[in-house]
Amino acid sequence: MTAFFNFINDAGAVGWVIMLTAVGSLVLIAERAKVLFKDYGMNTDEFMSKVQNLVLAKKLDEALLLCAQLEKKPMAAAFKTILEKADRDDDTIFQAHDIALSENIPLYTKRLHYLSMLANVATLLGLLGTIHGLILSFQAVASADPAQKQALLASGISVSMYTTALGLAVAIPAMVFFSFLTSRQNQLIEETQEKCSKLTELLTSAHIPNLTRQNVFPDHMPTPPTATPPSSPKAS
Repeated sequence: MTAFFNFINDAGAVGWVIMLTAVGSLVLIAERAKVLFKDYGMNTDEFMSKVQNLVLAKKLDEALLLCAQLEKKPMAAAFKTILEKADRDDDTIFQAHDIALSENIPLYTKRLHYLSMLANVATLLGLLGTIHGLILSFQAVASADPAQKQALLASGISVSMYTTALGLAVAIPAMVFFSFLTSRQNQLIEETQEKCSKLTELLTSAHIPNLTRQNVFPDHMPTPPTATPPSSPKAS
């Protein structure tokens, strides 16, 4: 631990700023991983199957209750918004579908873009430290006492190398975790959009009348036979 703090001290003020970005990245990674994998994770196929069976059985109250019990999960909350309009016309159901997605999809993408920003900032801070170390080195060569020139030159180069290494050490893991979390985020978004579309299609198709011959061919109904007038008796 002492060697680690000595490393940070040798990197200078820029090194401590890079460590702040590392702490921020760790907190963000832990929070987003917990949310995307644990809090928002669910067996989507099983959940969709339960809701579908309840809708087909005309048990909308039970379907709403099931969604309300899982309302902290964005998919369940989106289903609840759509099911609340299940007894309306098709246009209203489609509007509920759009509202449900617009309200819940941002929950998946919340704050994750900051992780990419912190990784880029750490890289740029490492570059800034490199330039700062080179400036110190050139100053030592230009104006330092010959007896101290070698020590100051070595100090400037060490600051340059330490900050570069520290910036990359923070940025590389941050970008790797950003890629994994983005992949999980996109998976959840695609599942939510797919299942919500299927639920909307299920609800709107419930309003279609039975496909009887009268509904399909209303203009081709058989005409009733005309009555034949009774024939008059022949005169004898």
